[in-house]
Amino acid sequence: MRPAPATPPIGVAVGQGQPKDGKKGVPVPGRVRVHHLKNMKERGERITMLTAYDAVTARIFDEAGIDTLLVGDSISDNMLGYSSTIPVTVDEMIPAVRAVSRATQRALVIADLPFGSYEASPQQAHATAVRMLKEAGAHAVKFEGGAHLAGHVELLTRAGIPVVGHLGFTPQSENVLGGKRVQGRGEQAEILVEDAIALQDAGAIMVVLEMVPAPLAERISEVLSIPTIGIGAGNACDGQVLVWTDMAGMTNWSPRFAKQFGQVGAELYAAARAYKYEVGEGSFPAAEHSYQE
Repeated sequence: MRPAPATPPIGVAVGQGQPKDGKKGVPVPGRVRVHHLKNMKERGERITMLTAYDAVTARIFDEAGIDTLLVGDSISDNMLGYSSTIPVTVDEMIPAVRAVSRATQRALVIADLPFGSYEASPQQAHATAVRMLKEAGAHAVKFEGGAHLAGHVELLTRAGIPVVGHLGFTPQSENVLGGKRVQGRGEQAEILVEDAIALQDAGAIMVVLEMVPAPLAERISEVLSIPTIGIGAGNACDGQVLVWTDMAGMTNWSPRFAKQFGQVGAELYAAARAYKYEVGEGSFPAAEHSYQE
């Protein structure tokens, strides 16, 4: 049974301001740290995570109180026009991580290690992770895989680099998994539990569970002392993550597990059409938008 939420929110810094909307008067916490996330799990407070790929959206999400921002390799197919997460490179991701890190004051910024940048050895993972922290300002890194990558997690943890695991459907392994398929059914369930424990024992600070049956995600969340973050894994995880373009209604299609909390795409389209119309008819720029002698 999940304990009742506690108050006040994590890490509330005395004297800090209120949210910009001023609607609920909830104090703005200081920078979210690794221990805050574990404390949130212990208190039964849900952790929020969204992807972010640029300074503008990162600032908005940070001010909205989102706890963690993931600069995901999902930038590949959501922002860069690739067909999957596989093509994006470290050099393409670092400017995005840097922009998100610079724009945030509160959220913990997590950088994905893209395909091909960590699998070969713990040393390869360490070299890539160091770049994400030193060059881009990330606070933690995330990569996909279970017990076979425990050595990677151990080395990075010893080096002072927080690691977030990723189990279930792992997009970088889509070609092996046979497409976007739910993972952890039948005999796979016990393997996923063992993988999650192995990542925790190696030093991981959190584990993302993607497209995992809800009962299995609940079991893993109960077994682990570190937080679980669900995406298509039911409501019993310690937190949730969504790709922000899915969350905000920026695309014509989104996966079953993604709820659209707004229609930003439709609003942006309407704004662009209005702009085109006013420029075309000559009503923009008006006098108030122009400089006079």
